[in-house]
Amino acid sequence: MTLAQRALERLQAWPDLMAGPASCGTGRALRSVRDEIVHFHSTRDVDLHLTRRAVQRFHYDLAGSSAIHLVPGSCWVTVHLDCEADIELLLSLVSIALKAHQTRPAGEEPALAGCNFHRVTVLPRDAVAGG
Repeated sequence: MTLAQRALERLQAWPDLMAGPASCGTGRALRSVRDEIVHFHSTRDVDLHLTRRAVQRFHYDLAGSSAIHLVPGSCWVTVHLDCEADIELLLSLVSIALKAHQTRPAGEEPALAGCNFHRVTVLPRDAVAGG
Protein backbone atom coordinates (compact mmCIF):
# COMPACT_ATOMS: atom_id res chain seq x y z
CA MET A 1 0.00 0.00 0.00
CA THR A 2 1.40 3.42 -0.97
CA LEU A 3 1.78 6.32 1.45
CA ALA A 4 -1.07 8.17 -0.26
CA GLN A 5 -3.33 5.11 0.00
CA ARG A 6 -2.55 4.80 3.72
CA ALA A 7 -3.30 8.50 4.26
CA LEU A 8 -6.52 8.27 2.22
CA GLU A 9 -7.64 5.21 4.17
CA ARG A 10 -7.05 6.95 7.50
CA LEU A 11 -8.80 10.15 6.41
CA GLN A 12 -11.82 8.31 4.97
CA ALA A 13 -12.57 7.16 8.52
CA TRP A 14 -13.03 10.78 9.65
CA PRO A 15 -16.74 11.56 10.03
CA ASP A 16 -16.42 15.08 8.54
CA LEU A 17 -14.99 13.87 5.21
CA MET A 18 -16.67 12.23 2.22
CA ALA A 19 -14.82 10.61 -0.69
CA GLY A 20 -15.39 11.23 -4.39
CA PRO A 21 -13.61 12.14 -7.61
CA ALA A 22 -11.38 15.23 -7.53
CA SER A 23 -12.93 18.21 -9.32
CA CYS A 24 -9.65 18.78 -11.20
CA GLY A 25 -10.22 15.44 -12.94
CA THR A 26 -7.22 13.60 -11.48
CA GLY A 27 -7.42 11.29 -8.48
CA ARG A 28 -9.67 11.04 -5.45
CA ALA A 29 -10.93 13.87 -3.27
CA LEU A 30 -12.16 14.14 0.26
CA ARG A 31 -14.61 16.92 0.96
CA SER A 32 -16.40 18.47 3.87
CA VAL A 33 -20.01 19.59 3.67
CA ARG A 34 -18.79 22.97 2.37
CA ASP A 35 -15.68 22.38 0.27
CA GLU A 36 -13.22 19.94 -1.23
CA ILE A 37 -10.39 19.60 1.28
CA VAL A 38 -7.90 17.08 -0.14
CA HIS A 39 -6.98 15.78 -3.60
CA PHE A 40 -4.91 12.59 -3.85
CA HIS A 41 -3.21 12.93 -7.26
CA SER A 42 -0.56 10.21 -7.19
CA THR A 43 1.08 7.67 -4.92
CA ARG A 44 2.92 10.52 -3.14
CA ASP A 45 1.41 13.92 -4.02
CA VAL A 46 -1.58 15.39 -2.25
CA ASP A 47 -3.12 18.85 -2.61
CA LEU A 48 -4.69 20.30 0.52
CA HIS A 49 -7.22 23.14 0.36
CA LEU A 50 -6.47 25.59 3.15
CA THR A 51 -8.14 28.98 3.15
CA ARG A 52 -6.11 32.04 2.17
CA ARG A 53 -6.20 33.12 5.80
CA ALA A 54 -4.79 29.76 6.98
CA VAL A 55 -2.02 29.80 4.35
CA GLN A 56 -1.07 33.32 5.45
CA ARG A 57 -1.21 32.42 9.14
CA PHE A 58 1.00 29.33 8.78
CA HIS A 59 3.10 30.50 5.82
CA TYR A 60 6.48 30.41 7.58
CA ASP A 61 5.81 27.01 9.14
CA LEU A 62 4.61 25.60 5.83
CA ALA A 63 7.51 27.09 3.88
CA GLY A 64 9.97 25.57 6.36
CA SER A 65 8.85 22.00 5.65
CA SER A 66 10.55 20.02 2.89
CA ALA A 67 7.29 18.09 2.42
CA ILE A 68 5.22 21.22 1.65
CA HIS A 69 5.18 23.13 -1.62
CA LEU A 70 3.44 26.50 -1.84
CA VAL A 71 2.19 28.19 -5.01
CA PRO A 72 2.01 31.98 -4.66
CA GLY A 73 -1.60 33.16 -4.53
CA SER A 74 -3.03 29.66 -4.09
CA CYS A 75 -5.12 28.60 -1.12
CA TRP A 76 -3.97 25.01 -1.80
CA VAL A 77 -0.69 23.51 -0.60
CA THR A 78 0.94 20.41 -2.07
CA VAL A 79 2.17 17.78 0.39
CA HIS A 80 4.73 15.28 -0.90
CA LEU A 81 4.57 12.04 1.07
CA ASP A 82 7.99 10.45 1.50
CA CYS A 83 7.57 8.84 4.94
CA GLU A 84 5.15 8.18 7.80
CA ALA A 85 5.95 11.58 9.35
CA ASP A 86 4.60 13.22 6.18
CA ILE A 87 1.31 11.35 6.63
CA GLU A 88 1.09 12.64 10.19
CA LEU A 89 1.82 16.16 8.92
CA LEU A 90 -0.93 15.79 6.33
CA LEU A 91 -3.43 14.59 8.95
CA SER A 92 -2.61 17.60 11.15
CA LEU A 93 -3.01 19.97 8.20
CA VAL A 94 -6.33 18.39 7.21
CA SER A 95 -7.57 19.07 10.73
CA ILE A 96 -6.49 22.71 10.37
CA ALA A 97 -8.13 22.90 6.94
CA LEU A 98 -11.44 21.54 8.25
CA LYS A 99 -11.50 24.11 11.03
CA ALA A 100 -10.50 26.90 8.64
CA HIS A 101 -13.31 26.01 6.24
CA GLN A 102 -15.88 25.78 9.03
CA THR A 103 -14.97 29.23 10.35
CA ARG A 104 -14.52 30.91 6.95
CA PRO A 105 -17.22 33.50 6.35
CA ALA A 106 -19.44 32.62 3.42
CA GLY A 107 -18.31 34.40 0.26
CA GLU A 108 -14.78 35.09 1.55
CA GLU A 109 -13.29 33.07 -1.29
CA PRO A 110 -14.66 30.77 -3.99
CA ALA A 111 -15.61 27.29 -2.81
CA LEU A 112 -13.02 25.85 -5.20
CA ALA A 113 -10.18 28.02 -6.46
CA GLY A 114 -8.43 25.18 -8.33
CA CYS A 115 -5.85 22.88 -6.80
CA ASN A 116 -2.12 22.96 -7.56
CA PHE A 117 -2.12 19.90 -9.83
CA HIS A 118 0.03 20.67 -12.89
CA ARG A 119 1.27 23.88 -11.18
CA VAL A 120 3.79 22.15 -8.87
CA THR A 121 6.72 19.93 -9.81
CA VAL A 122 7.83 17.89 -6.83
CA LEU A 123 11.30 16.36 -6.77
CA PRO A 124 12.05 13.53 -4.33
CA ARG A 125 13.95 14.81 -1.30
CA ASP A 126 16.96 12.61 -2.03
CA ALA A 127 17.27 14.16 -5.52
CA VAL A 128 17.27 17.65 -4.02
CA ALA A 129 19.69 16.76 -1.21
CA GLY A 130 22.00 14.80 -3.46
CA GLY A 131 22.16 17.49 -6.17
